Amino acid sequence: MTGSETIHACCVVVGEAGLLIRGASGAGKSSFAREILFHGGRAGRFCRLVSDDRTRLEARHGRLLAFAVAPIAGCIEIRGVGIVRQSFEPAAVVRLVADLSDDPPRHPEEQDGQVRLCGVMVPRVHMRTRAFSTDIALARLSGVCDTVVTL
Repeated sequence: MTGSETIHACCVVVGEAGLLIRGASGAGKSSFAREILFHGGRAGRFCRLVSDDRTRLEARHGRLLAFAVAPIAGCIEIRGVGIVRQSFEPAAVVRLVADLSDDPPRHPEEQDGQVRLCGVMVPRVHMRTRAFSTDIALARLSGVCDTVVTL
């Protein structure tokens, strides 16, 4: 995909890094997003929802940006409870993509560690549906920032 596109995905921001969560309907994207928000927050990290269910992606200046979609901005689905409003950020720079699937590769090939979205290459991890590896995602996002340094 290139340019701009709205996809079926969730996005959270941890510190300065966006985590885009993709997967089939019922794969647990919203639940995984809630786990990241809960555990990242308990660890003292800034964590906010960006989007749930639908996420608009756009390439800008070589970065992949994720945006909340207006009609559902600030809403997240909790299975068995319904749609719940919560604090959110309107956008994030995506630094990691988590692809949820029933049968992720046991030993992914090196090229599977990245994915091109809107023309931007982003690191990717494969995770088993509903078997959240929150610690892995948070560790991969640690130390990721978008700081401009002038020498």
